Amino acid sequence: MSDTEKLLKDLIKIDSSTMEGANRAVAFCENWLTERGLPVRKLENNGFHMLVSEIGSGDKTVVLNGHVDVVKGKEEQFSPYIKERKMYGRGSADMKAGVAAMMEAAVQAQKHNLNSQIQLQIVSDEETGGLNGTKYLTEQGYLGDFVICGEPTELGIGVQSKGVLQLDIETKGKPAHGSRPWEGQNAIKKAYQLYEEILKLPFAAETEPPMYNNPSINLAKIEGGTVYNKVPEHCIMSIDIRYLPKQSVDDIIKQIKETADAKVDVHIINDPVKTKADDPYVEALAASVKERTQLERANIFGQHGSSDGQFFTKHNKPAVEFGPFGHNWHGDNELVYLDTVHAYQDILLDFVLQFSKVEERAVQNK
Repeated sequence: MSDTEKLLKDLIKIDSSTMEGANRAVAFCENWLTERGLPVRKLENNGFHMLVSEIGSGDKTVVLNGHVDVVKGKEEQFSPYIKERKMYGRGSADMKAGVAAMMEAAVQAQKHNLNSQIQLQIVSDEETGGLNGTKYLTEQGYLGDFVICGEPTELGIGVQSKGVLQLDIETKGKPAHGSRPWEGQNAIKKAYQLYEEILKLPFAAETEPPMYNNPSINLAKIEGGTVYNKVPEHCIMSIDIRYLPKQSVDDIIKQIKETADAKVDVHIINDPVKTKADDPYVEALAASVKERTQLERANIFGQHGSSDGQFFTKHNKPAVEFGPFGHNWHGDNELVYLDTVHAYQDILLDFVLQFSKVEERAVQNK
């Protein structure tokens, strides 16, 4: 078992599905890095721990951002095992494999004469929104010039991601006896009819080729009614919309409010990521993928979900999602392909070692 595999296995063993557990995982990473001679700065925000480790020198900084928190899993998922070069366990793909490879790449990078800075960030709350971790770090000035979030991407480079708009919509009806529903107005039926109308609004039909065919609209929750024999007079419907990077979230809300005979409350708005595919750092990362793998070219794509990269784009810093091959994250049989974890680590090391020369090459090629 390689050092990276052992590190990954040790990380998976930590049940980091709670704040306390995630903080233990951060402490483990702190000790591991310190033992290998890397400087570590530990921070805390609202009880959530995070760390920053900076090495190298120069005017340019690449940020390697990873999270050690996971969604809840079964007890056996925190007993990792390897089968056919795949490691199984909660967080193996999302994203402790990415974290382990980043940590090992940082250890290897410090052995070189670095002409740029590497800033390793490890946070504990990405799965619950990232507000206390990465968002806090960006507000404290930990930004860099280019950011890699180590989410599982099959060694593809996710340059964009959809924004997040979550709404709670309250519909009201008219109560009546359950045996005579025609005498009332069913608030649950009214809510569902509104949902179907939302699916037909102009924003829902927009596209953004080549990255996206359409926004994503999910009816996430619906709560209404009290007893069997009464027409429900009240219902709250929760909708999760992942809107396209080019779309205006204010326009989407306006379209829904103009359609809805209901109260519309905004629960969450998260910005999309809009990194350009021809960004010189993206092109350099793609070149490293080609150099260190058998892939003819890196897959450049747009993510449907969001990551902590969103907090860097608020500060006009290009961010991407880039990580190894994994399957079933958040599922029962979460796994990561170990050979791709090693390839990922090699790609990261190759990329950070030539990071300071990227802009210089971009200017020469113009």
